[in-house]
Formats: sequence, structure tokens, C-alpha cells
Amino acid sequence: MLDKLQNILAEAEKTAGLITDAQELEKLKLAILGRKGTLTEILRGLSVLPIEERKKAGERANAVREQLESLIDSRLSELKRKALAEKLLKEKIDITLPGLPLPNGHFHPIRQTLDEMTGIFESLGFKTAEGPEIETDWYNFEALNIPRDHPARDSQDTFYLQDDDRLLRTHTSPVQARVMEKTQPPVRIIAPGRVFRNEATDATHSAIFHQVEGLYVDKNVTFADLKGTLTLFVHRYFSPEIGIRFRPSHFQFTEPSAEVDIQCIICGGKGCRVCKNTGWLEMLGCGMVHPNVFRSVKYDPKLYTGFAFGIGVERFAMLKYGIDDMRLFYENNLQFLRQF
Repeated sequence: MLDKLQNILAEAEKTAGLITDAQELEKLKLAILGRKGTLTEILRGLSVLPIEERKKAGERANAVREQLESLIDSRLSELKRKALAEKLLKEKIDITLPGLPLPNGHFHPIRQTLDEMTGIFESLGFKTAEGPEIETDWYNFEALNIPRDHPARDSQDTFYLQDDDRLLRTHTSPVQARVMEKTQPPVRIIAPGRVFRNEATDATHSAIFHQVEGLYVDKNVTFADLKGTLTLFVHRYFSPEIGIRFRPSHFQFTEPSAEVDIQCIICGGKGCRVCKNTGWLEMLGCGMVHPNVFRSVKYDPKLYTGFAFGIGVERFAMLKYGIDDMRLFYENNLQFLRQF
């Protein structure tokens, strides 16, 4: 009986070492330790042995059983680890390799132009203010000295919402009125943002465009302050060498008013198709704040003076980047936008 047990153990050790498949090892375990296994049959036959021999054989049989279970389980774990390692090796991904490159985004040329403009004015002490794009008639026109029936409204034909009191703002000047209502001088702000007018879209016009408007109010502010501020802005944005001139003009909310021209950056002032052979390009409007505007926001026009200006962002961007069609900014053509 003891010899049989030793032979079963030796044969199992030899066979288990040769098996390389986990399923085959499970079959071996079942053949030895299962209900009809060789070791199980031996354990059932112990009852016919004399009691002394039965005791020794039983102890040895249990020891062999434990050895076999430990041997097979250990070999089974080894085979499973090996199979898993082979599987992982086949499915291995080298995470140290670079992934698929993603293109870096960048700001739209209009956004770049706005940021550059606001940066220049902020360096001059102007703070940035914002306001709603849906405005009331009061802030968009009345508070800016443009009465309801005044012809000045014709040049700012806009989009009204449901009634004649709410509309899409035609300029960012309403932001100036709102700030002055809540702030006592000195006031020095710029108001960048999107504006709307009922314009036919072409190479130089759009129903939606952008402005940067500025306002400076304090005691003893003069037209010389306005000229100095805008001259410095133009020189910083384009070039210190560029010529600049102020021409008398009319705006309902400023008096006196002026148009600001710059020397044509295409021909250097010699005259070309872009400047219509004048050598100058009209760039922005400005002037001293009209006393009626001060009265509408409860400022004393005898005590305070100020200047205001309005800049078309698209016009400046087109000149700086050499773009001849305003519509290119809004077509979402990536081939065009990736140049900036």
C-alpha cells in the first residue's frame, strides 16, 4: 500500500512537470484526486487493512494527498501566470511612444486684433468695460444725443426686437453711457465688443462687426489730449513712422468732431488703388463729448470735459494683415485662419 502511494506521487510529479496546458493539468488532478481517482480508490480500500497498518497507510495517504494538491495547484498557478504573461506580451502597448499629434489652436485674427488694441490702451491707463449686446433705445441713441426723429439714426439702421425700444446695439457707445451713470469722473475706459447694423454684406461691410470705443472724462480734458492719445495708439499699432491727420467731421454725440486718417500703408502716401490715390486712409472717428451727453448722465458740462473715439476693428485688422475682403473673417475657412 505504501509503495503504491509513493508510485502515485512520483508519477504525478513527473507528469505534472511535463504538462504545459492548464486544462490538461486539471484532468490530471481529477484522475488522481477525483471521485474515481487512483488516490481516492486507495483511500477507500484502507478499511480492509489491519488497524495498525491502516493507521500508517492512512497517515501516508493523507500526506501524499496534501503533497499532490500542493504540487498540482502550484503547477497550475505557474501555468496560468505564464499564459497571462504571454497574453500581455502580445497585447503590449508602449506608452512611452508619443501619441497622435493634435494641432495647437490659436486666436482668430479679430480676437488677436482686439487683444492688441486693448493692450495698448490699458498701458495708457484705460480700463476695459463691457455691456449688453441687446440695448434699449435710450442707451443706444437718446442718451448719446440722438433723438428718435434725428436723421443721424439713418446711418445706424439696425435690428429691433419686438418693439421700438429694444434693439441690437449699433456701436459700443452705450457702454460709455452706462459707465458714466454709475461712475463719477475721472472716467477712462475702452469698450470693445460686437455691434450690429442692417448692412448689405460685401468686401468692406458686414451686418456684424467689432468696435473698440474709448472715453476719457475729467476736469480740463482737451482736444490735445485726444490727439496725443490717438496718435500714440496709431504709432504703436502700425509704426512710429506712419503719418496721421485729423479732419473736421460731425458726430451727434461729440462736438467738435474729427475723422482720423493715416498715411496709406500700401503706397506710403504716394497714392494707389487702396487709398483712391489720395495717399490717406480713413480709420476712425473721434471728438469732444457733447454737453448733452453729459447732461443725460447727470454730469455737469461746465465742470467736466472729455473725449471719445470709435475704432472699427475689422478695418485695422485688414490693413495690418493685408486682407482685401472683410467676409474672409467670418467664413470659418481654416486655410485662411491658420495664417494668423
